[in-house]
Amino acid sequence: MTTDNTQVIVDTALRSAQPVELEPGKVYGFHTSTGVHKVDLTGDQYKDAPTRKTGTTVVHDTTSFLALYRKHSDEHSEVYADADRLTVTAVLDADTATTPRWQGHRLSLQLRTTDAWKQWLALDGKLMGQEQFAEFLEDHLPELLEPAAATMLEIAQSIQGVAKAEFHSGTRLASGERKLAYVETVTAKAGQKGELVIPETFVIGLVPFEGSEGYRLTARLRYRINGGPLQLGYKLERPADVLRTAFQDVVAAIGEDIDVPVLNGTPA
Repeated sequence: MTTDNTQVIVDTALRSAQPVELEPGKVYGFHTSTGVHKVDLTGDQYKDAPTRKTGTTVVHDTTSFLALYRKHSDEHSEVYADADRLTVTAVLDADTATTPRWQGHRLSLQLRTTDAWKQWLALDGKLMGQEQFAEFLEDHLPELLEPAAATMLEIAQSIQGVAKAEFHSGTRLASGERKLAYVETVTAKAGQKGELVIPETFVIGLVPFEGSEGYRLTARLRYRINGGPLQLGYKLERPADVLRTAFQDVVAAIGEDIDVPVLNGTPA
């Protein structure tokens, strides 16, 4: 019973004690009824400025990466390129040759493909109806290089003009173009025969990544004739290789502008 009374007195005294101002930057320990209570005031939130730089900043183009790298890097910073993830990562506070460092301050370039690249890749190898194919060409005239955009526009309009025809044969011309024979099925022109000449291949120019250079890709025309509506499409030649080359060029541009080698891999 005496022990219980003593504890009550102690608890009452603790609750009635006047508050004490604690000094930031130190660790305090207090005896309580349940043990020792620790108060740690050494964290950055108790200081005028953080002890060190931390966190990962993500950017999406080379210019932004280089600007921040110049601002925060030192002679011991490390840069890694990962071709599979299409990322370039700088460990700004990397270890020195003799001294470990925190490695907690990083800069990451995460490249994003452009809308045009996504749209061309989305329909790569897929067959479409005549009108859909023609509309796609019209929507992407700025990317059409060879034949010229004006010529491809005429081809697109010609494809749309015979959307109601039945196609029966396709032959390859000496020029490399394809000649597709058709018979009109609309009432006003029923039975009228004609030919549609389209290129077997065409060249497009695409910017793979936001802020990167443009690259040329060859597209091979694909079509299907089943004695009815014509289906058209294209197959891009090695788009993955173009994307890989574009990434390598980004890495090379970064390497030319910094004083440390760009390492192949990912940081720990």
